Amino acid sequence: MWITAALAGLFAGAGLIIAIGAQNAFVLRQGLQRRHVGMVVLACMGADIALILAGVGGMGALVLQWPLLLQVLRFGGAAFLGWYGLQAGLRAWRGGSALAAASSEGGNRRQVLLACLAFTLLNPHVYLDTVVLLGSLSTRYPGELRWAFAVGACVASVLWFCALGYGARLLQPLFRNPNAWRVLDAGIALFMASLALLLLLRPL
Repeated sequence: MWITAALAGLFAGAGLIIAIGAQNAFVLRQGLQRRHVGMVVLACMGADIALILAGVGGMGALVLQWPLLLQVLRFGGAAFLGWYGLQAGLRAWRGGSALAAASSEGGNRRQVLLACLAFTLLNPHVYLDTVVLLGSLSTRYPGELRWAFAVGACVASVLWFCALGYGARLLQPLFRNPNAWRVLDAGIALFMASLALLLLLRPL
C-alpha cells in the first residue's frame, strides 16, 4: 500500500508540475543560459516540497479561508507576469547574438533568485494545485500513507526540475542561432501576457 500511495503521489504531482507554466518557462531559459541553474532548481524544488508538505499537513483548508490573500497574489502575480512578458517581448524585438550574448544577460544571483521565487510564490494557482488539490488527494490515504503520497509528489518535483534545468543544455546547439532566442522570447512574451490576462479576468 505504501508503494501504491507513493506512485499515486508521483503521478498526481507530475501531472500538475509538468504542465507548462511561467515557472517552467523561466527554469528552461536559465537552463539554456546555464546561469545559476543549481540555485534555480533548488529554489523551485524547495518551494514545491514545502507547499506539498503543507497541503498534506492540512493547510489546504486554511488557504481556502484566506480569499483576500489569494486575490492579492492574483493581482500581484498578474503584474509580475506582465512585466516579465514585456521584457521578453523587448528581447525578441531587439534580437541578440545567439547563445553567447544571451548567456551574459539574466541578472546576478540575487536577481535570478528573486525572480524564481516570484514566479513560484506570486502564482495563486501554485497554492491551489499543491496545497489544496494535492492536500485533498492525500486524504484518500489513511495515516502514514498520506505521507507516502506526499513523498511521491515531492519526488516528481525533484525529477522534473532537475530534468528541465539540466536537460535544457541538450538544446544549446539549436540556440546558437540568434533567431531561435528571438522565437523563444516571443513565445515567452505571449505566454506570460496570456497568463497575466487569465489571472486578471478569471476569478479564483
